[in-house]
Amino acid sequence: MLEQPTPNTGQPMSLHIGIECDRGGAGRVISELMAHLPSAGVGFRGIVANRPADLECNDNLHSFAHPGASLMKRLMNARSSIRAALEEFKPDIVASHFAMYSAPGMDLFKNTPTISHFHGPWADESRQEGAGAGAVAAKSCLERSVYKRSHRVIVLSKAFADLVTEQYGVGPDRVRLVPGSVDTERFKVSTSRYDSRERCGLPQDRPILVSVRRLVNRMGLSSLLDAMQDVVRAVPDVLLCIAGQGPLRQRLEGQADHLGIAENVRFLGFVHDPDLPYLYRAADINVVPTTALEGFGLVAAEAMAAGTPSMVTPIGGLPEVVSDLSPNLVFSGATSSEIAAGLIAALKGTIELPTDEDCRSYVHRRFNSRLMALRTADVYRELTG
Repeated sequence: MLEQPTPNTGQPMSLHIGIECDRGGAGRVISELMAHLPSAGVGFRGIVANRPADLECNDNLHSFAHPGASLMKRLMNARSSIRAALEEFKPDIVASHFAMYSAPGMDLFKNTPTISHFHGPWADESRQEGAGAGAVAAKSCLERSVYKRSHRVIVLSKAFADLVTEQYGVGPDRVRLVPGSVDTERFKVSTSRYDSRERCGLPQDRPILVSVRRLVNRMGLSSLLDAMQDVVRAVPDVLLCIAGQGPLRQRLEGQADHLGIAENVRFLGFVHDPDLPYLYRAADINVVPTTALEGFGLVAAEAMAAGTPSMVTPIGGLPEVVSDLSPNLVFSGATSSEIAAGLIAALKGTIELPTDEDCRSYVHRRFNSRLMALRTADVYRELTG
């Protein structure tokens, strides 16, 4: 059992350094820690490069870069912001959520314990998207230097624990597992699937799949579209809704046209945060077809918090998110034929998927944000006493 949160008096202070708050996997972790760490007994201050304009004003979080600022300007601002925060707040813990923005201040931390929240291998992700060898090597070197100097490295899954020890040389004794989290109240929409489809402008009389992904290579959307050829043959009225932005949109749209499944695929573009729970709720199945470097799979947990089962590829930490609920939620592999076989079996009812309530209660028990904050606070206390 986890310890109960300590009183809010005399609590240690943590300073968090990251890219942004409330968007993307790392940003969501920062926003959830900002909301829940204080009640778990640890104070929060944050400095991030990009602060969403629609985020409610919070004196505990500051941005150090303007949109469009050059890399050099961002790095200089990161260092000056780190210096100012250290002098003003005198944190007991420095928590890095992105190595590039923490590296400029590493020499300033001195005797302050440092923790790296490992959200993914930055260099490897760049390689997946076509970055040159020199850029990949530089990013890898920077990451390694930050993790080497961190007293603890917090990972989202056992898969990422293995990665940081094997690839970055972090000693297993310094690695701690704290799974990602979901704001379960936000995603627990009360509307029915019918009403959610009405709100999202989706048909009532078709099986609907949804995939909420950045449109980049490692997200596996090309494989999912290939799989849809077989799925459409078996379930002709199925509709796949792909939500998200990214450089591959035009190519993916062309692929759907070439495969002859354009009538079975909709590209929704960017979906605003208030609408996302309803999109998940509108679907029969959420599909996470990742092909590489998935540390947790936040979208899988978010969809299940809305009552929609998530079917995932057996990549990285994805199976750790869903398999304890049902092994049927994990595809046999990440190829298009394996994804197609799983979706067809689910849509035709030859395998059983968890109920809406099973999905919701499972996520609430395992991945709610307060639990993540308590687990994180326990790691911080290892260094603060």
